[in-house]
Amino acid sequence: MKKIINSPTAFVDEMVEGIVLAHPDLVKNPGEDPRVLVRADAPVQGKVGIITGGGSGHLPLFKGYVGRGLCDGVAIGNVFSSPSSAQCLEAAKAVDGGRGVLLLYGNYGGDVFNFDLAVDLAELEDIETKTVLGRDDVASQPRENAEGRRGVAGIFFAYKAAGAVAEAGGSLDEVAAAAQDVVENTATMGIGLSPTILPTTGKPSFELEDGEMEVGIGIHGEPGFARGPLASADDIVDDILPRLIADLDLESGSRVAVLVNGMGATPLEELYVMYRRVHTHLNEVGITIDKNYVGEYATSLEMAGASISLLKLNDDRLGLLNAPAESPFFKEA
Repeated sequence: MKKIINSPTAFVDEMVEGIVLAHPDLVKNPGEDPRVLVRADAPVQGKVGIITGGGSGHLPLFKGYVGRGLCDGVAIGNVFSSPSSAQCLEAAKAVDGGRGVLLLYGNYGGDVFNFDLAVDLAELEDIETKTVLGRDDVASQPRENAEGRRGVAGIFFAYKAAGAVAEAGGSLDEVAAAAQDVVENTATMGIGLSPTILPTTGKPSFELEDGEMEVGIGIHGEPGFARGPLASADDIVDDILPRLIADLDLESGSRVAVLVNGMGATPLEELYVMYRRVHTHLNEVGITIDKNYVGEYATSLEMAGASISLLKLNDDRLGLLNAPAESPFFKEA
């Protein structure tokens, strides 16, 4: 294992400290716990707060989307581990501007348990909350069982929509509804080419033979639904896209936002090779791309691989994507 770290046990705290030192105009620690991060002007009075959270190892997910027009705070766990309920509660309290707090995070068991407990604790603090779970990984469950899907890169769209509504002065119900609407209209699938290596163990999270790829992999290295020889970029896209199109009931004349996301060790050049085919394929079936994002939005340390997310668009959803936003890792002017 080769990693530029000091100590495996200090990795997360030192990484968060580095983010705060690099971007003091955008984010801060509201208290003594370095694992709770909020936007620099939090709490914003009269505005619905939005918090997220999850394990480290996915930067810029989750902590990278704290800022204006996005999330207001984040609770940070160890690598691939949930934050504590106390950290989730502290994040909620730190962003509460008097109009309630939305908890928006991925559908993973430990996160659900601790955020749900934080909801109960927030009630004792007279903080009104609502919860929306990112559930966009079509490989983990079919559409009829979408409640059990994993949350992966497509949660970025929900951050953007909820953050825009909150920044515009929307109510807690309106902010939650915007997030839920986007979640229900987002589909993602990823492929893995190599494993990630956990700093604490120095061991790969899964094994792939040379020349193999895993289709439908999760962001923690969870197995997909198929393993086989590494395919070309065009063949990978042509395998994934029809599954996303069918899942969202897209047809000729539909409009979408596209996210081609790198898992951490895939060069940006390769992501653009994929996007080229995404654009061509969707054009061939009459689906219009109104917005696109290419880059690293939800990673898995140094895993090689990529995912494709589609958000079915209408004018309202596109308007929320286009709203101004700024965090250490994302900016929409």
